[in-house]
Amino acid sequence: MTEFEMNTHQHATTGKTNGRLWGLSSQDWANIQEQTCRPVYLAAFDRLAINETSYYLDVGCGSGMATALASEQGATVHGVDASQALIEIAEQRSPNGSFHVSDIETLPFKDDSFSCITGFNSFQYAGDPVAALSEAKRVAKPGAKVIIMTWGEPEGMQAASLVAALKPLLPAPPKGSPGPFALSNKTLLREFALKSGLKPIDIFDVESPWQYADLETALRGLASSGVAAKAIENTSHHALDKAHRKALSPFENLDGSYNIEATFRCLYASA
Repeated sequence: MTEFEMNTHQHATTGKTNGRLWGLSSQDWANIQEQTCRPVYLAAFDRLAINETSYYLDVGCGSGMATALASEQGATVHGVDASQALIEIAEQRSPNGSFHVSDIETLPFKDDSFSCITGFNSFQYAGDPVAALSEAKRVAKPGAKVIIMTWGEPEGMQAASLVAALKPLLPAPPKGSPGPFALSNKTLLREFALKSGLKPIDIFDVESPWQYADLETALRGLASSGVAAKAIENTSHHALDKAHRKALSPFENLDGSYNIEATFRCLYASA
């Protein structure tokens, strides 16, 4: 146990379910789909000025690409994710890092621990997103910098059609539950940060295209997310691949590769 950690009781919230689903295709996520966010990670680290003095936490760290990149820039890295399988990959990528399987609504760290914190498409998928972001605020040092990544505006974004392809395959969401693009609205994104005690500084967008060498790679990557796993359990893997093939078809290049434009929106805030 490091100086930043403390014991907590994990709650049986959405984290347990998400951890199981996201762990089902952990290698494909790590090797294929997580690569699609690399430009966002690098842009975020430029804003955060990550260096050897940084004590960095990635909330919902997945298989640890972001923490590995931060470690390369000299940061002391910590990661939290609900998936044991993804955490094991993160540990392999950053042997000197510290990683925990935990619900992001109950972070296993003391108050005022980190100088910079990120959540790349993570906070909004918690059972209580405001509680999850408030936890990040709790473990952030006063004045620490925080970046929240969510989807960009769906209108005109090519990747939005791939997200939409999953909707008919998923169980009906609870009435009033937010969709995947709920925080794409700048006003709502700022309000989300303010409700959690953060002070918004800036909102910026990052172009981060999804590129696949061939159809097989694209289908494996797209099937590796927790949301895709839920769609498979609700229907079948065949149904998922069929929906993805149809959604991918407009983006096939002459050589059989695929390039899909995607935009992610980041809120830069101070604790």
